[in-house]
Amino acid sequence: MRYLEGPFEPVTEEITAYGLPVTGRIPAELNGRYLRNGPNALGVEDPAVHIWGMGQGMVHGVRLREGRAEWYRNRFVRTSGFAPMVHVIEHAQRTFALAEGGLPPAELDDELNTLGSCDLGATPEGFMAGAHSKHDPRTGELHSLSYMPGRDVVQHIVTDAGGTVTGTTTIPMTRTPFMHDFALTENHVVLWDTPLGFDGFECRWLPDHPTRVGVMPRAGGEVRWHDVDPVHVSHTLNAYDDGDSVVVDVITTDGPFDPAAPGAIRPALDRWTIGAGSIHQQRVDDRPQDFPRVNESRLTLPYRFGYSAATALYGVPFEPAGAPGDDTFSNALVKHDLQRGTAEVHRFGRDEAVGEAVFAAAGAGEDGVDEDHGYLLTYVHNPSRNASDLVILAAQDFTGAPVARVHLPARVPLGLHGSWLPDR
Repeated sequence: MRYLEGPFEPVTEEITAYGLPVTGRIPAELNGRYLRNGPNALGVEDPAVHIWGMGQGMVHGVRLREGRAEWYRNRFVRTSGFAPMVHVIEHAQRTFALAEGGLPPAELDDELNTLGSCDLGATPEGFMAGAHSKHDPRTGELHSLSYMPGRDVVQHIVTDAGGTVTGTTTIPMTRTPFMHDFALTENHVVLWDTPLGFDGFECRWLPDHPTRVGVMPRAGGEVRWHDVDPVHVSHTLNAYDDGDSVVVDVITTDGPFDPAAPGAIRPALDRWTIGAGSIHQQRVDDRPQDFPRVNESRLTLPYRFGYSAATALYGVPFEPAGAPGDDTFSNALVKHDLQRGTAEVHRFGRDEAVGEAVFAAAGAGEDGVDEDHGYLLTYVHNPSRNASDLVILAAQDFTGAPVARVHLPARVPLGLHGSWLPDR
């Protein structure tokens, strides 16, 4: 029952609160909304077999303006059937909750109310914008890699800055892969076909299936496949072109991986350097971690810094989230300096729990601004209040005390992915 208790416990009420109390000082340049999506598992019939990551989508948001925390809202994503609960992004000046497996996104208004399912990235074959759709900071395009259980193809979908689909490439597969994430560079799309995939409509580890990494031109064309050791790939940190090679930084886990029982696994940060006829695999950081994020102005480009959430095997385990050795969140965040090959760790209270942290740039768009000139925003479970705080860290003083803690009136269950949406 660990994924229904403590920091994972679902919430039953939708709340709106104004004028939130703050410890510290909210940077005046942070004007926008921090939103995060995730499953809110209500009405689970058998908690013993509940899989984390399943449940009704719920988006949690805090509005920051001129040094104040104006409001907190949590709203269910109200669509029929399986609600989008993986990610929440902005595109074409609209807010979207994203789903897995080719299901339609939902559009939200500025106050997180659901306007309905929508056709973002829809193609004639029925595919939609995927769970980890990525913006190209140079072109404003949204790139998606979408799969659908029961279909032995995936589609790369390009949506322009106005929301219109401008390109689609259909990629044949040997069966439906569980392709939760992918990588994007200035010139290439990188995808992986791992043993974790669909046998019919059941997602499981297929030990006889090879692990392949594919590189395809962004404009479409032939996929160049490379075989690697069997791994599960959870998330991409970033990727970029380096001459004739493609560099991809990803979180990998050795197989076999059972999505129904993910305990005792060690997700770690790897770098793949893919050449014309080979792929070089390098372990960047062996300590367990996941949910990597980057300053998104560097997405698709060479970069220096990345941020991830430590899992329970990283340093001091966060035991209330599950037994030590489970792949659960911990009480720490990690900042990687990939240029120097070093890492810093920010630890919260021993009994606190922290998930994904999102980078919010300070002075975005200014020439000569350091890549880590900005802040990390994340929700932290505070068990002493049985509620959560929005914590703001200065990226350039990563191990220092938080710049601010916004004290929320409710718990934010540990969830999936989110975005900082600065004012338009």
